Amino acid sequence: MEKMFCIGLLFGAVGGALLVANSYKARSLVKKSQAEIMQKAEEMMDERLKSQDGGSESENKTEKKKK
Repeated sequence: MEKMFCIGLLFGAVGGALLVANSYKARSLVKKSQAEIMQKAEEMMDERLKSQDGGSESENKTEKKKK
């Protein structure tokens, strides 16, 4: 059963790749989706970096007050 699943998965991946390679609409849709995902990932990383920077600055201020 697992063997058939793996074979089906492989054929699906190859079929999808061929469809995208030969279809302009599908290719443009994939590129658009990739760009959106990259933009969202960058925004999430920026937010995470800002929250880490803000936390480290407040820690530095409390350390200075202790000294």
